[in-house]
Amino acid sequence: MLSVLAVDDEPPALAELAYLLEQDEHVGQVLTAGDGAAALRLLEHQHVDTVFLDIRMPGLSGLDLARVLARFRRPPAVVFVTAYDDHAVTAFDLHAVDYVMKPYRRERLFEAIRRATDAVSGARSAADDGDDETISVELGGVTRFIRRSEVAYVSAQGDYARLHTADGGSHLLRMPLATLEDRWAPVGFVRIHRSYLVALTSIEELRADAGRYTVVIGDTTLPVSRRHTRELRDRLVRRAGGTR
Repeated sequence: MLSVLAVDDEPPALAELAYLLEQDEHVGQVLTAGDGAAALRLLEHQHVDTVFLDIRMPGLSGLDLARVLARFRRPPAVVFVTAYDDHAVTAFDLHAVDYVMKPYRRERLFEAIRRATDAVSGARSAADDGDDETISVELGGVTRFIRRSEVAYVSAQGDYARLHTADGGSHLLRMPLATLEDRWAPVGFVRIHRSYLVALTSIEELRADAGRYTVVIGDTTLPVSRRHTRELRDRLVRRAGGTR
């Protein structure tokens, strides 16, 4: 069950958001704050799993508050709720798990809650497991549990991420690729392209052809974008124990 903080400077919008959040079976507690400063005061004494956050607020904006939350020892998952679509890129750069437009549709808001639930569940599993993480994925009403160590690479699929395992399996995860990149970078996953995140240990070959690079993972060849090439080469050299 999620503990949730809803933040919006417009009382009617805040009341509606809190009411809808309380209707979802995954939500156990809903707290509210009328601005960013009030949210921070509340979070000094109360941990929450997820923050549903309006972007345009006087004083501390939603984007500013998200940057502060990211520095918490246990940062909550962030879902932006807004009447404007011009901050979506910035929101996902801040690793928001979702971006919901006003006026709210119940089904769309519940989808955001499911994404937040997946993100929080993954973070809890990582904390519990230490060296490995268990990810829950659903297919046809069946929940499967995948270990992070089984994942060879991850591809972007719209707003979701698709996990590709070493045995050839493929599993859709309700989570943006950027969120996984932020979480898994410290344990050996590296972004090679806007659409791909790979486990360094799964890379069998790095190929160059006319200045363009690709990596080979099993029977799969993936492109490496120019902006990620140098970091990838450096990481592979360090992993092999070589020197530049």
